[in-house]
Amino acid sequence: MANVEHGGRPGEGIVGAPETVRARLRALRVVLWAVAAILAVRQLAAVLSTPKAERLTDLETWVGPNGVLHVKGSLYDSTQFTGTPFGGLVLKPLTRSAEQALGWGWTFGTLLLVVALGLVAARALPPPVSRRTSLLAAPVAVSLLMLSLPVRNALYLGQTSIIPVLLVLLGCFVVRGERLCGVLIGLAAALQPTVLLFAPLLWFTGRRRAAASTGLTFVALTALAWAAMPRDSNTYWVHHLAGVGLGKSADDLANQSLHGALLRLGLTGPLEVGLFLALGAAVAVLGLRRAVRYARDGQLLLAVAVTGCVAVAVSPTTWQHQVLWVLLALVGRVGRKTSDRYVWPVAVVLVMTLPARMILPDMPVLEPVRDNVVLIAALAAAAAVPFLSRTSPSYRAPVPTVHAPPAATRWRRVPLLASGRVLTRTNLLLELLLIRVGYSAYQQVRLAATGGTNSGGRATAEQHGRQVFAVERFLHLDVERWVNHAVVGVPGLRDFFDFYYQSFHFGVPLTILAVLYIRRPADHRWARSALGFATLLALVGFWLYPLAPPRLMPGLGVIDTVHGVQDFSKPDYGTLTELTNQYAAMPSLHFGWSLWCGIVIVVLAPRWWMKALGLLHPLLTVSSIVATGNHWVLDAVGGAAVVAVGFGLTYLISGPRVRAAVGPAGAGAGVGPSVRAVGRTPG
Repeated sequence: MANVEHGGRPGEGIVGAPETVRARLRALRVVLWAVAAILAVRQLAAVLSTPKAERLTDLETWVGPNGVLHVKGSLYDSTQFTGTPFGGLVLKPLTRSAEQALGWGWTFGTLLLVVALGLVAARALPPPVSRRTSLLAAPVAVSLLMLSLPVRNALYLGQTSIIPVLLVLLGCFVVRGERLCGVLIGLAAALQPTVLLFAPLLWFTGRRRAAASTGLTFVALTALAWAAMPRDSNTYWVHHLAGVGLGKSADDLANQSLHGALLRLGLTGPLEVGLFLALGAAVAVLGLRRAVRYARDGQLLLAVAVTGCVAVAVSPTTWQHQVLWVLLALVGRVGRKTSDRYVWPVAVVLVMTLPARMILPDMPVLEPVRDNVVLIAALAAAAAVPFLSRTSPSYRAPVPTVHAPPAATRWRRVPLLASGRVLTRTNLLLELLLIRVGYSAYQQVRLAATGGTNSGGRATAEQHGRQVFAVERFLHLDVERWVNHAVVGVPGLRDFFDFYYQSFHFGVPLTILAVLYIRRPADHRWARSALGFATLLALVGFWLYPLAPPRLMPGLGVIDTVHGVQDFSKPDYGTLTELTNQYAAMPSLHFGWSLWCGIVIVVLAPRWWMKALGLLHPLLTVSSIVATGNHWVLDAVGGAAVVAVGFGLTYLISGPRVRAAVGPAGAGAGVGPSVRAVGRTPG
């Protein structure tokens, strides 16, 4: 198990390369390690800046007034201890040190374990691994671990769940000799019993001595704990059936196991137990068979990850800090096309670093998926995802992405991407996933931009509103109140603008993106990139310049036609204040997105009347945002500015827009050889 092949000698892939390439590689490595260090410091600061009563709460299980260290009887007489008796036996000295250091030693020690875990995981990448990849993999792995929810959860709570994962990786990839490998994995199993699933993996891959050593070590350490603490061992292994029922309720959302999912679906009693055992057995058999196949294929890290995902699913309780195995599964390669290759790793990273509500909308119909998203990822890795074999031609050489020949521009270094514009269609699943996460981030930034509706944020936003109003008066653009009152006097016109303001903001851009995705893949990338840049710049504006719209400016007399009459005596006036940041007005994305729609339609539409309709949309949008009192005229100017910069950045990075003809082969998930560049126009 220890003698795992790694990709080539240390200098392979870089010896003989130009000095500039080696210098860039060294610089990139320094930058990546700096990012990893910043993330580590951030996590450390987040833990240590939390009030003592709120941080390291699970560490209180050991050092608190009723914790393990102070309990005279059974370990399980304490409030929340759920570990094995052996864990209680060996971790007491560590927790006493943590008590004396007030958590500092525990937190720093956990960070060191995370760094060690990242280094070992990077070393375990399956061959072939170039020198460049091996140099950059370690800081990337450490950074991903620092960002992952299990590590953040373990740091915040004071958990030890990183230790079993590290012991397994050390046994598989670092130590020499099967016996020592088995000792480390057996030690991990004594701390977390589901790690025993690695014994069949060792056995069926020909490492029977390591498998036997794993079992013997587990039995010996468990017997040692039983001899030292017979009452505790009987409580854990007999009364609670290996810890089942200890700690929080098993139907808690934090329990990402099959048992927890079945309980959340409303199943209870013998039916739930029988179904859990049947599903667990099926997942274990299928997952271990897949893990053995990947280990024999030379993808031992993937085999370890798949086995760990099986353990996540079949354990009666798998809390959030115990699901780190899922993150390791991103090393598997999925997809025969380059455009498909990123779907699985991106999905895993998002699931393991973001709350479920950012990945899936808050809709009742999606609750079963959202509440079990980590479990679903673990089940997918264990039993469903078709990871490529190293013998597959697509493993090393996926079907390449089609690029247009780089177009000449006025500037020598433009475009920055020398490969030219991409013509093939993006992966739809990846596109939808990134759109959803991007929109969730957009919502979060809007909400956080002014610190909520507190008086300080409100005062700042109103001060900025007075500044904008003064500039508009100077430029003779202060028409908001006049337009607003004129529209209010015509009920039909008021209803039309209210409807237009609320209904077309999302529908029109999404429709355009969908049509381009199906009919014009290259133009879809061009338009989507410009929209993404514009939205990102707008978020910066929301953050730096919170601005009260005319309808929320006391004394201006603007009537809020959409949200109703405002009560300016209350800091949370406005019926939508609790749902979104009402001070995210500059720049106006209502107008910015509509202008983007108009530009895209004018550039791409084949008929003059289509182009006219495209121009009508931003005209009606700017009228509606002013008439309803939701934006200043200068907000629309700001929206136009970020859209212009968005198209400019797209041009700078990718070059001019490519007009492409798409044949029948382009009807699938990607565009094949039938895509050909037929001309170029400035984008």
